[in-house]
Amino acid sequence: MSMLPFHPDITPQSEDHGDLGSTFVRVAIERGLDRSDGLTYRTDLDVQPGQRIQVPVGRSNTPTDGFIIEVGGEELAGDFDISRIKALASTTPIVMAPLQLKLCRWIAKYYACPLGLVMAAAIPKAVKQQTGKRTIQILNLANPLPDPLPKLPPTARNALDAILNLDYGIFPLEKAKLKDAIHLRSIAPIHKLRDTGILIESEREIIRTPSVFNLLENPGDQITPTLNDQQRIIVDGISQSLNQPGTHLIHGITGSGKTEVYMRLIEQVIASGKTALVLVPEIALTPQTAGRFVARFKDAGVALLHSGLSAGARNAQWSLVESNQARVVIGPRSAIFAPIKDLGLIVVDEEHDSSYKQDRAPRYHARDSAIVLGSYAKCPVILGSATPSLESWSNARHGRFKLWSMTDRAGLGSLPKVQIIDLAKDNSNTIRTQSGKSLAFPIIGATLERCINETLDRGQQAILLLNRRGYASLVASADPNCDWKLECDQCDATMVVHKSRVRTAGGKRFVRCHHCLSEQLIPTVCPMTGKGIVQIGVGTQRAEDEIMMRLGERQNLTLGDNFVRVDSDTMTRPADYFTILDRFSKGDIKLMLGTQMIAKGLDFPGITLVGILSADTSLSIPDFRAEERTFQLIAQVAGRAGRSEIPGRVVVQTLNPRNSAIILASEHNYPRFADQELKTRQDCGLPPTTRMARIICRDPDQMKAKARATELADALVQIADPSVTIEGPMECTIARISNQSRWGIELLAPDSVMIQKPIAELRKQGLLKSDASTVIDMDPIWLM
Repeated sequence: MSMLPFHPDITPQSEDHGDLGSTFVRVAIERGLDRSDGLTYRTDLDVQPGQRIQVPVGRSNTPTDGFIIEVGGEELAGDFDISRIKALASTTPIVMAPLQLKLCRWIAKYYACPLGLVMAAAIPKAVKQQTGKRTIQILNLANPLPDPLPKLPPTARNALDAILNLDYGIFPLEKAKLKDAIHLRSIAPIHKLRDTGILIESEREIIRTPSVFNLLENPGDQITPTLNDQQRIIVDGISQSLNQPGTHLIHGITGSGKTEVYMRLIEQVIASGKTALVLVPEIALTPQTAGRFVARFKDAGVALLHSGLSAGARNAQWSLVESNQARVVIGPRSAIFAPIKDLGLIVVDEEHDSSYKQDRAPRYHARDSAIVLGSYAKCPVILGSATPSLESWSNARHGRFKLWSMTDRAGLGSLPKVQIIDLAKDNSNTIRTQSGKSLAFPIIGATLERCINETLDRGQQAILLLNRRGYASLVASADPNCDWKLECDQCDATMVVHKSRVRTAGGKRFVRCHHCLSEQLIPTVCPMTGKGIVQIGVGTQRAEDEIMMRLGERQNLTLGDNFVRVDSDTMTRPADYFTILDRFSKGDIKLMLGTQMIAKGLDFPGITLVGILSADTSLSIPDFRAEERTFQLIAQVAGRAGRSEIPGRVVVQTLNPRNSAIILASEHNYPRFADQELKTRQDCGLPPTTRMARIICRDPDQMKAKARATELADALVQIADPSVTIEGPMECTIARISNQSRWGIELLAPDSVMIQKPIAELRKQGLLKSDASTVIDMDPIWLM
């Protein structure tokens, strides 16, 4: 019996080595082996670069998946005795396209990750396992028909007459579908036509899967709008360079019609016989955007690639791309690896979004990878955002990207008026519940409460943003002389209070760590003093309670009906979010409260009020990007209001009303904010005016993690160019996660090459390896 694990469509390699002059290949195995040149094997099978195979590894010859990265002769063996080179175990039909193989090589080098791990991440698991694939019998009408026709019984003759009246384009067809098409009760006449050669039977491989478009299609949005002057200038300008590489940054205010610009350019790409790739932060959170592309380009073929699909659907969509049946490919960051053979355009929508950066190996950034892919494919790349990343803005300011601006809203909409409210002065001491009881430390100030009531009284819709889920952010002793607070047993972080929906009846509360996800019950008293405890801070669950307490009766709000909360605790599946948005678009929901999930891509004319309950949540994070993220979040969610002829308004609650990011976001003045922030970064020597890499050493033993980080820092100092600043080792801001102590090193340099050289040298020496205990993060976006 073979000891190989199950693998679909495996072709085994003969165990006989045969002629030692056979083909040799280099293989990148799907393990943390950090060798860019791979391992050498021999084979007598027909193979090609990019093909997924199995090879024996180690003394025990453990069957291990990998990819062929080079095919050649004995020269691949180098000085090694070719008689000792092992043979491939087996091959599969999965082959990575040359363009994607080239991209994987770049990602492995730039992001300091083993090539085998990059290639393994590039192919979805469902594709590797060929989920949903099966062989079916299909029928084709013989062309020409047998002459003379054989003698047929009446039922078969009637069936043939009915078939000849069908549109020939429906063939080939499965037997059952042909039977239904000609309204037969029995399959026997079709079998007779097959046996006489009138119908030709053959096999076809298919992937059975339910439709993936049901929740995305928007049939009512089929009218192509007329371009305004700014849209037309951009479409005409980029059209002139559709056949050459280059990066275009479209800075367009919210509602300016960037999506329509993308689609007009994609139409030209399809007309030229090429394929367009559209990256979005996450289809599950931007269904309206994806729906517009599906509605516009379904006839040309649209493929959706994202984690919300079933395994069979992911394999089916991948197959559409691979077979050139999809001319528009839409997906999140992983879609950068889609097997597109004739790429004509790449669009990165909301290019500033942090979800484009993967938080585990390979830690690639899809935006930057898209720019590299575009250079390989010799096609343009379009980056679009109302609040571009400072990296992209800096590149545009320095002429590396072509900058296009859209300062007007498309259609009848106009930018909403933004009002900044100082919560400390917003008459909070006079706020009372519906029963008349004074409310201490309210989440919603008097101004925002009045605006919500006015909006809902007019029959309009409102959304409220609070970018912190849960009920409260801290459990602490009520004794002012005691500094006890409830922390996670496995992480150096406080635990967040949540109201239970399932685990405990009656809406009782528990605490959860948002890093390792461990949970525990809230103690009734302080374990240090025996006195009571307090729950400090706010989250969406507490805001939900306050809204129902203060506005529920007056506005006739029913939780889950006309008032909903949207966060990762309530939206556990993409379908949950799609359903909520569908109900919101129909006007069934009057008020929506949520985290940043509601700040992305929503376009509803009924929204006339946006309330930001706390603009300060991002400002308190110890990260040099805190101001940038604050501006982006305020500007993005504010842009949901005023998208029809009815003016919109935005109320921003804050305890920092003089903060420049908040003020400039309220003025919709991104250029001024970006230039001001770039000047600050330059003065401090921080990205994007410099380049950064971060190395984190993890170990259950704190001293071992520190010692390992110290060893690496000392080695880097010895080999790095003097222009490279090496900071650390230092304990990370969150010093322990999941019982792993964390010590970090930060490298800053004028360019990325200065950083990559010492990292590459340590990898070559075997001193630095991207694995479970060591993180190598090029261009990090989070520093916690």
